[in-house]
Amino acid sequence: MPRYWEDFAPGQVLELGQHTITKDEIVAFARQFDPQAFHLDEDAAKATVFGGLIASGWHTGSLCMRLLHDGLVSQCVSLGSPGVDELRWLKPVRPGDTLSLRLTVLECVPSRSKPDRGIIRSLMELRNQHDDIVVTVKGLSLLGRRPA
Repeated sequence: MPRYWEDFAPGQVLELGQHTITKDEIVAFARQFDPQAFHLDEDAAKATVFGGLIASGWHTGSLCMRLLHDGLVSQCVSLGSPGVDELRWLKPVRPGDTLSLRLTVLECVPSRSKPDRGIIRSLMELRNQHDDIVVTVKGLSLLGRRPA
């Protein structure tokens, strides 16, 4: 049964799955999208402020989206997203980290011009295996409303 805009409420917290990131994933993403040394080469990364290989922030943002899709969006009447308000990379993500996504609903606003939809404003927190928050995303989701 699909989830509609009405199925969400401010304060609701959802745990949306986890993923263990590998060195190969980090390097493959970096080669294609963010080829900085601390994302590509372990030896070069040791000489940086990070002291070792780390995932690109864009990679971790993409992992948030994958976990969001698999854990929630695929079950919803999703109409896309008008964007994000804030994206923060708080701590480095390293090979072997197991990342879990938590979503907190901040606000549910019905559309004034299109009564068949509404906006969900949320805070996503990507946490590592030590429960450290490594990424936060404040975003918007456009969802269909339950048919009458």
